[in-house]
Amino acid sequence: MSLSPEQVNEFKQHGYTLAPGFFDEREVRALRSELERFVREGLLRNVATDSDGKTHSKTRINLQICPIWSKSRVFRAVPFARKSVEAVRALIGDPVVQQLDQIFLKPARSGAPTNWHQDNSCFKIANPLKGTAMWIALHDAHEANGTMRFVPGSHLTALEHRRDPDSDHHIRCWPDESKAVLCELKAGGVAFFCYGTPHATGPNRTDKDRAGLALHFLNVDQAGPELLAEPRDCRPYITGPKASDGLNEYGEEIDWEQEVDGILGQSVASTAAH
Repeated sequence: MSLSPEQVNEFKQHGYTLAPGFFDEREVRALRSELERFVREGLLRNVATDSDGKTHSKTRINLQICPIWSKSRVFRAVPFARKSVEAVRALIGDPVVQQLDQIFLKPARSGAPTNWHQDNSCFKIANPLKGTAMWIALHDAHEANGTMRFVPGSHLTALEHRRDPDSDHHIRCWPDESKAVLCELKAGGVAFFCYGTPHATGPNRTDKDRAGLALHFLNVDQAGPELLAEPRDCRPYITGPKASDGLNEYGEEIDWEQEVDGILGQSVASTAAH
């Protein structure tokens, strides 16, 4: 089991738990290599607006890519890493289906915040503890570069949400920020938080980019028919009797270690060529 009983209990009691060092330095290098490719190829788009919900800002940048699975084998493989499987199983119970994947990147100095919201305001499952986000720090994440913040213990209360004028598609809420806690993690650390946990990120005021990879998982008992319908592609079963390590969804079994080796091998070959 990749999470301790204490971490699982913290998730249920407070709505989130942190797992520092969940991915090692080698794995982080592979993920960053793919992120750098995404940036070079212009695959991320700015979702921050000039406070009108539609005019994309020239000075405040919040870069997003969603979904990811079709654009990168190594990112597609993250949910199938054995430690990922064991963690989400421990938190939300079998069987588990992946719901979505996305990356937000805050560029140096101009990185914009993401306002407070609860994922369940969109997903609307009956028990918010039966869905979890898995937020992976791709760079060291701290207060100065806009890391995640949570309001612990408020995950079972649905808050009112309205359209967020600072984004072209987000909604936001207004929790009691006096109770907010800062989530600081080294690269490779993971924050697991349930669908009901209010969360937000701040601006990036540093000279380096900061990105986070977010995967969302749901207990199948909470999933609506549209999530389980064919084709399955971006919504693979992760645990349970229908789980096939990606074979049924992608036509091949997904091997996390193999994909990490492949990315790092490409990186070494590219460096040698230059």
